This record gives sequence, structure tokens and C-alpha cells, in this order.
Amino acid sequence: MKITNKIIRNIGLALALITVSCDSYLDVNENPNNPEDAPISGLMINTTYESGKNIFRVGDITSNYVQYLASPNQASASDTMEPVSHNNTWFNIYNVMTDLTVLIEKAEEQGANHYKGAAQVLMALNLGMGVDIFGDMPFSESFTFETVTPSYDDDEQLYSIIMDFLDEGIANLQGETTISIGEDDFIYQGDTIKWIAFANMLKARYMIHTQGNMSEILEAVDKGFQSNDDNAKVNFFEQDINPWADVARDNADLLLGGWISEQFIEALDGTSYPTIDPRLGLMVGTTDDDTFVGTVNGAGRGNAPEQGARSTLIEDQYYTSITSPILIGTYSEQKFIEAEAAFEIDKSRSYQAYLDGITAHMQMLEVPQEEIDAYLADPSVSMGEGAFTLADIFKEKWVALFLHPESWNDARRFDYQYRDMDLPVNLNPDLNGQFIRRLPYPDNEVSRNGQNVPDVTLLDRIFWDE
Repeated sequence: MKITNKIIRNIGLALALITVSCDSYLDVNENPNNPEDAPISGLMINTTYESGKNIFRVGDITSNYVQYLASPNQASASDTMEPVSHNNTWFNIYNVMTDLTVLIEKAEEQGANHYKGAAQVLMALNLGMGVDIFGDMPFSESFTFETVTPSYDDDEQLYSIIMDFLDEGIANLQGETTISIGEDDFIYQGDTIKWIAFANMLKARYMIHTQGNMSEILEAVDKGFQSNDDNAKVNFFEQDINPWADVARDNADLLLGGWISEQFIEALDGTSYPTIDPRLGLMVGTTDDDTFVGTVNGAGRGNAPEQGARSTLIEDQYYTSITSPILIGTYSEQKFIEAEAAFEIDKSRSYQAYLDGITAHMQMLEVPQEEIDAYLADPSVSMGEGAFTLADIFKEKWVALFLHPESWNDARRFDYQYRDMDLPVNLNPDLNGQFIRRLPYPDNEVSRNGQNVPDVTLLDRIFWDE
């Protein structure tokens, strides 16, 4: 699997950088005739930006599986969990990991430990995204270019590699460096303290998947994000818009997409749960009648018109403005990880973290304080420590992870037991009445490297899901 390394693939992105922040971009190299910083700076631009795009690319696949979105077309493969080939997603994950391999090597040669540390954190993120959806993947033989048919590494072993990248990344970010990260970092603009917090947040994320030592997870949480100000995210530009904004814009132009699942609407509008969630109108659009109406997964829009009768993603909301960020990791997600990790060993801490996770997400969306207070005052939300369950954590985390691929990891760990989450209509019969557990390997990979591609079905589980 030889993947061509491209330091900057998106010329429009570079132009956007020059337009939006010309001085800081051009100042990456004080001496333009000395290329010492240019390779790692260019690689940092590309890998931070494309890591954010990979969050969207995977989330665009998984959002139908967790019933955030539903297709307006009956029996659409995205809803009915057909074995679709995701060649582009596979390619983009490997493209970023290839560039990160080069960045790590160049940073090590130059003693640029902070660049190396950030790259190791991003490697853990992208490898983790791949393993969580595909399982076994080529890694140890993928970036030496000694073979075009690399062998596959075991998914559980790859998780150990992910944790090693995070630990080594933290150590390098804490050490001395010959070159400091700057505006070429699209996530934290060179703030190594936040990079270290992000790495610890990711450690907690991957450890909760495997139900590892809960005390170790809480230790990582304590070293992680302290507020929404620490959220890992990639912001977009007028010239290179947020991809969810692009989905909303396309839908408005009748290139239909971004329709909201009935499950998500009814979970927040007072149907499936006793209280109306004030976040709903900040996350999705209403019908022409100013009501929220979802689409049943797998059923399509039926006789409904192309516009006006169903809720969809609409432009200019938190997730869908042109310059909205793609969220990679958030304080609210970390709070729900804390709540789950502490549930059996410190119920009081768990309950408070659950409430704090709700509050953090609402504050991120700029829900008015009086509406936050009213929601938290509802006894179905603040049920008390004694009545509080893991299902409450998973439900609120599902809302807070709107459109994020991590939600599918939670759904599988929770065995899709969200209230009223039914199998889609016209379900792929090969699933035997069960929810999907993994993606198939891409067709291009099967044709190029078929002798090594594992023989799996959509019901075979990733190791942490068994």
C-alpha cells in the first residue's frame, strides 16, 4: 500500500490562510531561503487540518448508524447498513498517517520535539479512528514502502501502539525543543499545554473503550481538559467551509442530505424522554410549520416534499456555520468518560461529572443560562445519585457527541440500547435483525491486498466490542 506523500494537497487552504492571516502564515519561516522549518510546518498544517476533516469523514458514515441522520431516500444503504465500500475514508486516514510518519521523522532529525509530540498524538487519533471502524489494519509494514501488500496488525495490538504514541507524545511535548509550534498548528496554534491535555483526554477515550483500569482513566481525566476552552477542534474559513455547512447548503439547494432521524428528534422533543431539550433548536432546523419532524431510518421521506416537511441540518447553526469548527475532542465528552469511569468506584463523582457534561455541552452551544437551569432541574435529568444509571450517561453523551464518530463506538459498547432506538426499516437482511458492528474493508484494498485482508462480516466485532 504505497501512498503518495503530499505535504500540501489543498492549495485553496493555503490561499485561505494567506487571506485570513497573511502575516502569521508568511512568518512561519523568518528566512524564506532557509527551508529548515518549511517541511515540518507544511506537514503540521496538513495533518492538523486533515485530521479534523477525517473526523467529519468518519462521522458522515456513522451518523446514520447512531440515528442522528436519516436518508430521505427509501432503503438507502447508509440507513439500512449495507456493506458500502469506503475507499476515500480509508485512503484519507492513511494519507494523514503517511504524512505524520514523515513529520515524526523530520521532527526527530531536527530536535523539534514539540512537533514530534503533536504528530504522535495525531497518529494515535487517526490510527484509533481506523481501528474503531475497521478492526485489524496494516500499520507496521505500511510506511516503509518495502511492500505494496502489507500484512495486517491485530486490532488489540494496535490499541497498545495507540497508547504508546500518546505516552511518547506527552513526553515529547513536555520536553525541550529546537523549534516551537506556531500558527501552522490548526488545532491549538502551538499551545503545548493544551496538546498535553488533549493527549490525556484521548488516553481516557481509548481506555474507556476497553474498560481498562478505571482509576487510570480518572487519572488521565484529571490531566486532561479543564473547560470548553481546551476543546480540540479545527476551525474553517470563508474560502474552505465547514463540511457540515456544505451538507446543509447542498440540502437547501435540493441535493438532499443532512436529514434528521426521527429517533434524534423524539429523544429531545419530549417524546422518548419526559423533558424538552433546549439544545434541539440550536442543532437542527424546523419544518415550515415551525415544528420538529424527523425521518424514519430506512423509510425515506415517503410522500413528503423535498423541503419544508422534515427537520434537516440548516446553515448558520453551531455545527453548520461556514466557519464552525469540527470538534475532535471536547470537555463535555471527557466529563461523560469521567462519569462512566467513576460510576462503580465513586458514584458521587460520577453523578456530578454527568451533570457537568450536560452543562459543558449546553454552554458550548450557548444555551441561555435560565434554560440550562430549567433542564437540569427536571427530575428526569437530575434524578439524584441513587436513581442515576449508566443509561443516563450514555443518553446525554449521545446528545453531546452529535455528528461525531465517537458516538458509534459508544453505541456498540452500549449495544444500541438507547431508548426507542429501533432497527431501521428495510434493514440489510445479512444482519439477521441486528445492528452493524464494523465497516467492511474497502474494495480498493481488497483488490490490491486481498491476500492479507481479513475475512470478516458486518456482525464481526472489534476486539473491545466482544
